[in-house]
Order: sequence, then C-alpha cells, then structure tokens
Amino acid sequence: MPDSFISSASAGWRLAHSYAALPPLFHKQTQPGAVSAPHLVVFNTALASSLGLNPETLAQTGSAALFAGNVLPEGAHPIAQAYAGHQFGHFTTLGDGRAILLGEQITPVGERFDIQLKGAGLTPFSRGGDGRAALGPMLREYLISEAMHALGIPTTRSLAVALTGEPVLRRQRLDGAVLTRVAASHIRVGTFEWAAAQRDPAALRALAGYCIHRHYPDLAEAQNPYLEFLGAVMERQASLIAQWLQVGFIHGVMNTDNMALSGETIDYGPCAFMDAYDPATVFSSIDQQGRYAYGNQPLMAQWNLARLAETLLPLLHDDEAQAIELANAAIQSFEARYEHYRLCGMRKKLGLFTDEADDSALMEDLLKWMQDHEADFTNTFRDLSAGTPLPEDVADQADFSSWHQRWSARRSRQSQSVVESQRLMQAHNPAFIPRNHKVEEALAAAVEHRDFSVLQRLLGVLAKPFDYAADQPGYQTPPATAACAYQTFCGT
Repeated sequence: MPDSFISSASAGWRLAHSYAALPPLFHKQTQPGAVSAPHLVVFNTALASSLGLNPETLAQTGSAALFAGNVLPEGAHPIAQAYAGHQFGHFTTLGDGRAILLGEQITPVGERFDIQLKGAGLTPFSRGGDGRAALGPMLREYLISEAMHALGIPTTRSLAVALTGEPVLRRQRLDGAVLTRVAASHIRVGTFEWAAAQRDPAALRALAGYCIHRHYPDLAEAQNPYLEFLGAVMERQASLIAQWLQVGFIHGVMNTDNMALSGETIDYGPCAFMDAYDPATVFSSIDQQGRYAYGNQPLMAQWNLARLAETLLPLLHDDEAQAIELANAAIQSFEARYEHYRLCGMRKKLGLFTDEADDSALMEDLLKWMQDHEADFTNTFRDLSAGTPLPEDVADQADFSSWHQRWSARRSRQSQSVVESQRLMQAHNPAFIPRNHKVEEALAAAVEHRDFSVLQRLLGVLAKPFDYAADQPGYQTPPATAACAYQTFCGT
C-alpha cells in the first residue's frame, strides 16, 4: 500500500470524498500499483496553482513518486468507479480498468475537482487488462486537453505525466506512464447505465440526486428535478458539441462511457483535428463505419442522451407511459438546442453581431465551397478573420467570389464596423490548433528520443490559440497531401 506523501500544509491538498459516499455498487476501494522508476516528464504549474496546490512543492524531484502512484497525497482514499457503456452501439459493463480516483480537491474558492491517476495499475474492473498506459497516449491527452482548455472548450485537464520505468505491451513494448487527470467529475452517461442495469431504484435515485447536487444545484427544488436534470445535461452537451465542430475537433470514440454529465470533453483517445473540411472525416482506426465522423457527432450525442433518458424513466414519472412521453419530448428537443449553439457560434466565426434569416444558408454555402475545394477548415476562417487579401487561386473562383460578396453585404447591414467584426472573428477563429502532424512530431520526439522540448514548444503555441500577431507559420500550415492519410489509435 502506498505511503502518505508530504503534508497537506506544504502541498496544498484538500481532498474530499463525496462520491465514495454513494452506494458501494458505484465504486470499489483500490490502490495504485507501485512502479520501479518513476520520473516526472510534464507538470502543469498553472493548473496546480488554480487547484490551490503548491507548484514548487509538487514539481520537486520526489513528487514523481506521487504522480506515478507510488505514494499518495495526504487525505487520499483511492477508489475505482463502476460504470457501463454503449461502445459503438453495443452495451457492455466496464468500470475504471486502469484509472484510480484519489479524491476531490477543494480549491481555495470552493470548487471541487476529481484527481485521478490514469494508468496506475490493476483495479477490480480491469477485465483481464494490465491497468497500465503507454507514454504516447498519455502525452496526447495532456496536449489535446490543454489545447482544448485554451480554446475555451469545456474539458478535463491534465496535471502531470510521469514515466513508470516499466514497459507496457501493446502491439510492441512501450514505455509505461501515468497521467494525472483533473475533472469536474467522472460521472458519465455510462454511470447511469450501470445504475439502471443493477435494478436498484434507490441507488439510481441516489446517483441522480448526487449529480444534481454536484453539477446542477439550482435544479434541486424544481417540480420535476430529474426531468430538468435531463434537459440541463442536454443543454451542456449541445453547447459542447457545437464548440467541437466550430474548431474542427473529432472526438473519435463517442461511446456513452465517454460522455461526462458535467458537460466536459473527456477521454482523448483517437481524437484529432480536421484539416481539409469534410463532414465524413474519420481518423480513428477502430471507427471502420464512420459512426463518430466529424459530421455525425451531433447525432451521436443525441443517441447517447437517449440512453441517459432511458435510465431516468423510473424517476421521471410513476406511470411508465408518461415517463416515456416526457423523455421522448426532451430528447427530440436536442436538435433545436444544438442548432441554436451552432448558429450562434458560426455567426461569431463570420463576424456577425445580429441575426438574419439567411445566416444559416450563408454558413452552409461557405462550408460547401470548402468541401468542394478541399479547403483547410481552420485556415479558411483564419484568412477571413485576418482581413488580408485572399489568394488569387481563391479570389478568382466564381463561387467563392459570389459568397464573399454576400458576406460583405451581410456585414454591412449591421451597425458594428468591419474592424469590430474582425475582432469578433479573431476571438472565435483560432490561429493555431493542434495540427495532427505537429502532434505526432512532438509525441515521436518524446517517445522515441525522450526529447520533450518539441512538446513544450507546441504547448506554448497552443496556449495562445487566438494570437494572430504570433509569427508561427510552421504551426499553422496543413500537412502535405501525402501526409493526409492520418490514423489515430485508442491507446488501450
């Protein structure tokens, strides 16, 4: 059993354990597995400070043992969480097979965040796995989650990555590593599916009540708090998915166990960012049918939320038929919620302060032009936002020229100036995203050569995604055509 780490007074730990107060079917006590040679390779100083932790204490050499799971922070009571999930449409029971929740850090302003070790060893839910993780996928999660945070998109975050000094066996021998993940919580749609599968009404009600208290406390006194809870979760997911699409993000594995009830992006396995615009874009090697393609993500979010609604039926109404009617009405409202956020976001990307009926058509026509001409998604909006002359090969195209005239006329009908419009666009169209080839370059340097400088430079650029004044052409150029057959892997 790991020993206690340095005192809370010096490190800043204030760990609570409210989730562990739920019925035992939702969690099991477990301990991280000790490793032979822990070594800290990435540490998030800014995040540590925001959590009320002491970065100077935690970044010292001995802290590698903490972030690898060999020792525990004072006050930790490690558990593995139980959950189920629909994986590519097929229901299965799961649980934390390689993740261990140390507790909930209470920040100086009273916020509560899960502190979880990912890749920390066997748990009661490992199902024959080794409970470990490889360095590359853990660095990918650190990199992409921090990039998403800088983009202003709700996300889990990463506090540290530590090498274990031990190999993991996947398709080959890889360096083992542990990621310290920070989340508003790790409650998933799959957690409710697990509760429903246990056929324990009291446990289901306890979980729903806990989730409302933790994430949606204003709903506690509602006439039907569980119906309002379903609507609030849908609202956050509609907003989240719209934000994904507005930066070209593809999650890659939108199973119900990867949809957090807090509304955060969670689990960065085979995720990637789209270069040339195409709604059918898929990068994940395991998504052979394109279920989670870029353009399918809103539909899949609605599908996942329908599974959540099914679990809540016993709480929505005593009469099953009326409960189903309430759930169906709620789920059918998702499309309108999503379209609202999508259109609001696209108006900002196009520098529009006002609403007009034809705005959706203006947006769709630009996207169609981008798809027809295989235009880079991010750079098209970046060029429009920068207000620089368009490349001749673009400006001379009749279809784009016609669209540009319509867009210019649309902007002229609002009271805000062109300069104000550009400022709005530059605040919502990133100049830099985690280009897939740059991500792979950084991961290769780290994994193959233990050179983390490439990763740190990329993190520095991605920390300021809307910095139009930065001269970083190497980080904004799409890959060569030959590099477009990009594929990502789950990492488990």
